[in-house]
Amino acid sequence: MRRPKLLYVPFWLTFVFLYLPIVVLVVMSFNSGESAYSFDGFSLKWYGVLAEDERIRDGLVNTLIVATGSTVIATVLGTMMAVGLARYTKSKIMDALALMPAVLPDLVLAIGLLVFYGTIQLTLGLYSVVLAHGLFAMAFVAAVVRTRLTGTDTSLEEASRDLGAGPVTTFMKVTLPQLMPGIVAGAMLAFTLSLDEFVIAFFTIGNNDQTLPIVIYSMIRFGVTPKINALAAILLLVSFTAVIAGQRLTKIGETRAQD
Repeated sequence: MRRPKLLYVPFWLTFVFLYLPIVVLVVMSFNSGESAYSFDGFSLKWYGVLAEDERIRDGLVNTLIVATGSTVIATVLGTMMAVGLARYTKSKIMDALALMPAVLPDLVLAIGLLVFYGTIQLTLGLYSVVLAHGLFAMAFVAAVVRTRLTGTDTSLEEASRDLGAGPVTTFMKVTLPQLMPGIVAGAMLAFTLSLDEFVIAFFTIGNNDQTLPIVIYSMIRFGVTPKINALAAILLLVSFTAVIAGQRLTKIGETRAQD
């Protein structure tokens, strides 16, 4: 039975609504003129201007440092939390508490972390943002890894323990390889979230350091320029590449696990 073609209209309209602004932004990043709203001709000059901007370079370096550090923290702790919730502490209350950072509004989480840092008298800096982003992304990693756990074969773990392997050996030799596709996907998601996150970084960073989203925010207060469009296009490319790489690595891991 063929579906009416009219049913596809809302589907394509939704895609156009979501991605048309992004397409316009990317196109305008190649504008040769000074205006961010009228296309005067094709040019790559704004990408060259970005490379010469020291403030943007410093912001990019800080962002990569924060994203890398928080991804490591979120991946390790998120994986441990997912295994603990699925294998040892089966409680709906604990599940809800574990996913709370992902559900809470960013503003609430940012203010809470700022108050906590002030209570323990922690000086703000890049490391405070790394910890904050690690906490924020940990819930997402745990959700992804736990989804992967539902598809693993628990009989392999039982066989490993029956053959005399301890809990640590069983986890490293049996459980971890099965979870690797989910861990990689969670790590890519954590990296992408940290790369683009603004609110939490804005509240938990010091005065001497700025991540790239904060630099962009300070720039757009004076109006959007083609340089900002070019920067946004690069960030879009990085995020898109990270998502595709995560999906590809996950697919490869699942294929090897089936073999």
